[in-house]
This record gives sequence, structure tokens and C-alpha cells, in this order.
Amino acid sequence: MTRRRILCTAAFLAVTGLLTACAGNGPGAAGAQGSDNPQNVRVYLASDTNIQELWEDTLIPAFTAANPDIGVEVQFDLHGNNQTQTVAKLAAADAQGADPGIDIVEGDPAQQAGAADLLVDPAGLIPGLSAVAPDIVAAAGPGAVPYRASSVLLAYDSTKVPNPPRTLDELLAWIKANPGQFTYNSPKTGGSGQAFVTTVLDKFVPPDVRAQMTTGYHKDLESHWDEGWRTLQELNQYVFQGGVYPNGNNGTLELLASGQVSMSPVWSDQFLTGQRNGTIPPTVKALQISDPPFTGGATPIGIVKASDRQENAAKLIDFLLQPAQQQAIAEKIAGYPVIPLDQLSEEVRTAFGDARPDQLRPTYFTDHKNDLNNLWDQLVPGH
Repeated sequence: MTRRRILCTAAFLAVTGLLTACAGNGPGAAGAQGSDNPQNVRVYLASDTNIQELWEDTLIPAFTAANPDIGVEVQFDLHGNNQTQTVAKLAAADAQGADPGIDIVEGDPAQQAGAADLLVDPAGLIPGLSAVAPDIVAAAGPGAVPYRASSVLLAYDSTKVPNPPRTLDELLAWIKANPGQFTYNSPKTGGSGQAFVTTVLDKFVPPDVRAQMTTGYHKDLESHWDEGWRTLQELNQYVFQGGVYPNGNNGTLELLASGQVSMSPVWSDQFLTGQRNGTIPPTVKALQISDPPFTGGATPIGIVKASDRQENAAKLIDFLLQPAQQQAIAEKIAGYPVIPLDQLSEEVRTAFGDARPDQLRPTYFTDHKNDLNNLWDQLVPGH
């Protein structure tokens, strides 16, 4: 049987919210008997390119080798730019009893879909979920299953910054004392920049208020961000080239690796992968700040309630939670495993011994993150 991987970038009809998947026939692709096969699982990914590569090059080939009658079709949406339309599409399909065109949703849209009661309760469907700590599962939200985790760290050029800041206040002071040597990407284009913005805003948000904003949508509470926006506005003149923000997580890493800046927030998985493959020099180090630390946590994935392929979707998600795939996630993208480390190799146990996803500081609820992205565009650049 010929296997094909269906690789495409999702195309969306802006008015209707309908999604059209582009099917490809590249060599080594995964898909049993074509994209119209009802046994195939259709996965929507709202992530960065490293996650796309993880699925295409590692997770899908392993799954289809173990399940040759089930293909996997990927609908890839870079940075989740069309996630609002996607969730609306799932809601419409659920209400109409129609085929949603998606069986599994990943990333922030999984949290949104779960909150809207659009995901299947995974209890009893996914045996591997029993290996994941209950608090990690709870943080993923209703119907969602955590399958990988990471956090944002502060990366710095150790040849230029022998004593890096270790708290948020120290970092803000360092940025002002070293004009042009710090940057972060615009939050709408990547999570590392979003984590920096979130952490600055959090400096002025009471803990009880923040707890509400991480588990649900309370727009009136966003007034607590006002002082944080003023702080970010004041930083404009001190960031790279007096207020130039890179596009995406990779854009930030490239400026840091090339020596154009000396410090920036980075995703733990992208940073460790870059050091492993040599794109980030060994002189660039990373640490976690405190008071507060940068955000992080587990990425959710869930089975769409309107899907008629739930059984195969559950097989795929359960497969992701098995030790071999958790090991692959750690090795390929330096993602934090969500199952106990004692189920993985000694190398992974050593590398991630201090990585505790259940202790990572969660980011805001998806709707608050969307507001944060839009408000940053309006309030920060150029002010």
C-alpha cells in the first residue's frame, strides 16, 4: 500500500469560516488510500514550523508504520493565524451535524474548542492519559489532552553578558542600560515574544485576578494590564534599533545567534534544538528568570466531537503519549515530556531532570491572549 503524507497550509474563506485543505502527493507522504479515506485522521496544527516538521518527519511516519490502514492528513496553520475561523467552523459543524473536516485540533484552538464543549471527553478513550499527572491534564482544559510541553527562557550572549539578569526587574533595568541589545518578536507572531509581554503585564496583575484570566475569559479584568502597557511603551526606545520587533520566534533567534542583539526571550525547545544542531553558538546561554518567571506549560490536543473518526483519532493521541513518542518529542524538538521521566531514556532523564510542566506558570486563556496580541499592536510599537 502506498502511503502519502497530506501536507498543506490551511486556506480559509474569511466570510464563512470554512476551511479548504490542500492535498499533496509528495514522496514518503502519509495517508492510507488517499485523503478521502474515512479511516484517515485529519489533524489541524496551529503551531510553528518546528512542530510541523516534528509531525511530518517523525510522529506521522511512526504512527502509520504501526497502523498501516490509518493515514494522517495535516492542515497546518502557521502561528494559528486562522484559529478563530477554525473554532467557528467546528461549532457550526457541531450545531448542524455536519462533517467538520477536522478530527483532531492542536494548540490554542484545542483549548478554545474545549471551553465551547466541542471536544470529546478523553477519559476511557485514551489509556496513555493515565500516565500524565492530573494537574497537567486539568490545565489543558475540558476535553483536551496535553502531549508536549515547553517554557520560555531568557537567552543571552555570555561573551557580552557575563552576569545576566535573573529577575524581571533586573531584566527591565538591563534593557534600559543597554539600548539596542534586547529584542522580542511581536506577540502575534510567536509565543516567545508573547511570553515576554505577558510577564511584564503580570508584574502588575494580582495573583487572584491572574488565576481567573488563565482559566476563563473576563474582559473587564484586562484593565489590570494598563500599567504593564505603559512599561512596554517606555521600552520601545531601548529595544533593537529603537523599536524594531522581529517577525516570529525564529526571527528573534536569528538576531541573537548572529550577534545583532545580546539578549532575548526564546522557547526552551527551539533554543535547545538550535544549540544541538549548531545554529545557536555554544556561547549563547539560557536561564529562567523569576518574580515572575516567563510562562510555559503543556500544549493541548483534542478529538473533535462532530468528527465521525473518533476511534482512530483516539488511537493517534494515545500513540503520542507512549514512551517512544515522548522520547522522540524530547529528542527532536527538546520538548518537555508529559509522562514520568522514569519511562524514558537516561539521556532524556538527565536533560529534563528539572523540567516539571506541572510547575510551569501557565499563560492566559486563549481569548485573553488574542486581546493581548491586538492591544500590543495598538499600544506599543511607535509609542
